[in-house]
Amino acid sequence: MTECIFCAIATGDAPATTIRKDDRTMAFLDANPLAPGHTLVIPTTHAERLEDLDPETAHAIMDRLRELAPAIEAAVDADATTIGFNNGRAAGQEVPHVHGHIIPRFDGDGGGPIHAVLPRGPDRDAGDPEAIARAITDHLQD
Repeated sequence: MTECIFCAIATGDAPATTIRKDDRTMAFLDANPLAPGHTLVIPTTHAERLEDLDPETAHAIMDRLRELAPAIEAAVDADATTIGFNNGRAAGQEVPHVHGHIIPRFDGDGGGPIHAVLPRGPDRDAGDPEAIARAITDHLQD
């Protein structure tokens, strides 16, 4: 594996403004913030995509996001937060290590909803919802 900047941050070999760290997760301020308080939550062990996480770490990340969002909103006087993951290169994941973004949002900040990430043009066909749902359930592991 090539050097992962988030692994280096988790081990203390690269600098970051740390907010919280435990044995499974670490939260730190984004080096290129979209808003004051923009925070990343990562697993402390390397996992490239969400599906690579063990269940306990996945739960720990969600718990950390849930804990931090209201604290970040209060700290920077934000009206809300957008929380999201880019899961894979085609989705815009720039660092191949799972990381959730907590982005403080302010009334009138010009940001849009998640649906603004991929504007739907007139030539985009969402397909047959029933067929897509069946295909997804066929790929689920019990």
